[in-house]
Amino acid sequence: MGMGRFGFIIHPLSVSEDVARKYPIARYLPVRVVEWAIKRMAPKRVSHITGVSGLDGAAAEGWFIGLPLTPRQFSSLDPDFVIRRIIEAGKVAQDLGAQIVGLGAFTSVVGDAGISVARGLDVAVTTGNSYTVATAVEGTLAAARLMGLQPEQSCAAVVGCTGSIGRVTSRMLAAVVPRLMLIGRDEAKLRAVAEDIPGAAQVETSTDVAAALPEADIVVTVTSAVDTVIEPGFLKPGAVVCDVARPRDVSKRVAERRPDVLVIEGGVVAVPGAVDFGLNFGFPPGTAYACMAETMILALEQRYENYSLGREIEAAKVTEIAQLAAGHGFKLAGLRSFEREVTSEHIARTRDLAERARKGAPRSVA
Repeated sequence: MGMGRFGFIIHPLSVSEDVARKYPIARYLPVRVVEWAIKRMAPKRVSHITGVSGLDGAAAEGWFIGLPLTPRQFSSLDPDFVIRRIIEAGKVAQDLGAQIVGLGAFTSVVGDAGISVARGLDVAVTTGNSYTVATAVEGTLAAARLMGLQPEQSCAAVVGCTGSIGRVTSRMLAAVVPRLMLIGRDEAKLRAVAEDIPGAAQVETSTDVAAALPEADIVVTVTSAVDTVIEPGFLKPGAVVCDVARPRDVSKRVAERRPDVLVIEGGVVAVPGAVDFGLNFGFPPGTAYACMAETMILALEQRYENYSLGREIEAAKVTEIAQLAAGHGFKLAGLRSFEREVTSEHIARTRDLAERARKGAPRSVA
């Protein structure tokens, strides 16, 4: 079996951290000035990824390709311009030898969620959303049980349920929980998602995050918002929140003021083999986002076909990619919360504080 080859497109999530890490002067300039400058920079290779090897001996290598646009630029610039830039980044990977390209963070949500990008390239494209869903649901349900919740008796909420990830996540959770709340900005789209959910779960919709979330025991949040959408006062004691979005949907103030809730990051995956990413993106060595992992899995399989594209992620593909991942040795890398490992002590402390909060004791810390 030959070497699988892939590319993965990344971009800065903030000027003050990501851009300034490469160009320190960015810390001292207005954000709009920095964005004006990076908008004119061409996509380029950031690092060479080596050491990805599956349990069956399959191997893959790849490249991170940097696209210098921020989340605000992805949201505010002309979509046709942004798609052209994503295609340019894909062609950098293509020229390096990649046969499939993964779209990271906001590159996966612009326009038609990868379809136009795929048309502009001579290689396969995926957003990685199928494996992101699989790991998010698996991790959320595992975290809920660690917190003493029984998903089969719990109320769950999906924030951003009308997007490609949110829609199929809603369908999967509806097969487990008895009550599901769909939360988004557009009532008509919410109703369409609700009507498409099979099963016996009681399904409700809301456009008011602050009003709806306090009823939820389990929350998966996956909006494409530039700013945070979940604040400390929105959550009930003992709630488990899986934040799949990048940038984050959950405010850091939740970590500071609500030690009685558990916030985990969605889709943190251990990669088989002695993988070297050639880049520190904030994860422990040997781990990656699920969207990155999906691109690697397809390269290991040499499945050079468009996979998770468009606004409709297929439940069958979520199941298939999870099976392929397990076959190669990919697995959830424990739980993480705001860049830190979630330990058994963290869980025990959170459960204790949640119980105290339910009984009326103070829930916040100074």
